[in-house]
Amino acid sequence: MKKIGFDNDLYVQRQRAHILERISRFNGKLYLEFGGKLFDDYHASRVLPGFQPDAKIRLLQSLSPEAEIVFCISAGNIEKTKIRADLGISYEMDLLRQLSDVREMGISVNSVVITQYTGQTAADQFIRKLDARGIRSYIHRPIKGYPSDVDYIVSDQGYGANPYIETTKPLVVVTAPGPGSGKLATCLSQVYHEHRRGVKAGYGKYETFPIWNLPLKHPVNLAYEAATADLADVNMIDPFHLEAYGETTVNYNRDVEIFPVLNAMFQRIYGESPYKSPTDMGVNMAGNCICDNDACVEASCQEIIRRYYDSLRRLLIGACSDAEVDKIEMLMNQVGVTVHDRPVVDAALNREKETGAPAAALQLHDGRIVTGKTSNLLGASAALLLNALKELAEIPHECHVISPEAIEPIQKLKTQYLGSKNPRLHTDEVLIALSVSAATNETAQLALDQLPKLKGCQAHTSVMVGSVDMKQFKKLSIQATFEAKYEKDAAL
Repeated sequence: MKKIGFDNDLYVQRQRAHILERISRFNGKLYLEFGGKLFDDYHASRVLPGFQPDAKIRLLQSLSPEAEIVFCISAGNIEKTKIRADLGISYEMDLLRQLSDVREMGISVNSVVITQYTGQTAADQFIRKLDARGIRSYIHRPIKGYPSDVDYIVSDQGYGANPYIETTKPLVVVTAPGPGSGKLATCLSQVYHEHRRGVKAGYGKYETFPIWNLPLKHPVNLAYEAATADLADVNMIDPFHLEAYGETTVNYNRDVEIFPVLNAMFQRIYGESPYKSPTDMGVNMAGNCICDNDACVEASCQEIIRRYYDSLRRLLIGACSDAEVDKIEMLMNQVGVTVHDRPVVDAALNREKETGAPAAALQLHDGRIVTGKTSNLLGASAALLLNALKELAEIPHECHVISPEAIEPIQKLKTQYLGSKNPRLHTDEVLIALSVSAATNETAQLALDQLPKLKGCQAHTSVMVGSVDMKQFKKLSIQATFEAKYEKDAAL
């Protein structure tokens, strides 16, 4: 069984109380920069077992009487059709998705800010989409000298030139589909405008990682470095907090580097800075809700290995650099693990050696490992799924839940009519075939009923798989890794 290392209910409770306390510190008006993922925070759920992927949005739902949301998106990211890697959709589509979901949950959406706008046609089209949905939008243009020229930025020609966003609630959550969307600038622009109107509004930051009250080299924090290796982020001791309080806390390089500038901005707006360090600005309570440190350490080490394999995969297709792979390998060395600490790796590779064909392995929640190999009928991933479902249903291996006679017509369709060169069934095709068989075969239905039990299982394949199989693993919430070699290149 999966170990629980994080108390999600306690987290929502403490986080809510802490945010409300921060609002009270600033006379009932707080602009809260909301970093990370508003929905579907699967990284947090993997490294903090027990953390629910929707914890943040549930937190906001509990704060809904006091809260409204402002979304930010960079005009440049719209123009470049920047993709959210974990979901495979553009920032633009993700923002529209989040808008719809937030509204359905009863949380007030104030508006969308198009940042870094310089007349991009794609941004104009997006604004028209927002208008059609009845969503207010604002345009923020680049500010000369941002972020270093504080005198100009904190003036009527800088932040003052941005339109003021009319807000009505004590908590204004400023969020975005990804980094580089202009959340910070939007928050501080509003704080400046509020000051001009005689309101001493506050600013705070909500980031789950790195966790400020865990050690710098704690695997949970190192797993965050692995997750952001492509951004060249590094965790570091907050020197400002250490100097001010004599207390060691963890932050990350970008916040530490920008803090002197932020501090100067606060001093210009407030007359004095309300914060002595980047850690002071944060409101994250995740570190106070870990209930089993060993479980979180183990989960984080496994996450770093998965990130390593993903970096190798992306290196193979030209989507990342050697430096990114090297960094994650260094992180693996720091936590003292190798790929062999992921049990499904050796199981898949050994199966490949035994059979002379590409293979795959999956670890069930009780620790049992199931394997599958490539055959004339099925690819290794498809065979693996069938074998895992049969194992869970206690169906003898020799029992066919899908008859070969049912598979052959699908193969004929693929090769003779759809132009595929590979006759073997992919994972989606074998699940469809299993579903069809289940209509007349009770054993097939029994196997199909086991699908939910695969959620959260670990898997590994001895070769790269196609996009279809990769997406199917994600849909089934199987945490899969892949050897960075193509089947045709494999030395079998």
